[in-house]
Amino acid sequence: MGRRRGIMSDEFKYELAKDLGFYDTVKNGGWGEIRARDAGNMVKRAIELAQQHMAQDENQR
Repeated sequence: MGRRRGIMSDEFKYELAKDLGFYDTVKNGGWGEIRARDAGNMVKRAIELAQQHMAQDENQR
């Protein structure tokens, strides 16, 4: 059984890491070096952005 492919692009994940302040940790040590709290905040922020995008799409109809 192989690894599941992520839903978020690598570019998007790096952008989130920069915005949330732990990009240097990822750059220097990889994704396995971030704290669970940072990973959770990254997912939370991605959901917030998706909801905003969906609301904008809905308003444009």
